[in-house]
Amino acid sequence: MTADDTFSRLDDDTYPAYTMGRAAEMLGTTQGFLRAIGEARLITPLRSEGGHRRYSRYQLRIAARARELVDRGTPIEAACRIVILEDQLEEAQRINAEYRRAAESAKPTAAA
Repeated sequence: MTADDTFSRLDDDTYPAYTMGRAAEMLGTTQGFLRAIGEARLITPLRSEGGHRRYSRYQLRIAARARELVDRGTPIEAACRIVILEDQLEEAQRINAEYRRAAESAKPTAAA
């Protein structure tokens, strides 16, 4: 991969650009928190060739939401489940909206 390829990937929300240390620093949390939400299967960081965890911006947003819940007193497993359900609901709503648009465009127009 060339330097140009790497820089263009930084705009990709799913590109694992952040090390565990940098991710924890950005979130204002500990590396242990990131390990815990990984164990709870909220996010699955990619691994570098050396086996180090790498996180994408999308994963950091998910982790930040879990951290908000944990900071308010929600147990970590429950916070992870809530975030997963919120994400699933958002996806279901997006799909439903697509179906509605497709159904509306398939309806014949009424004659005047």
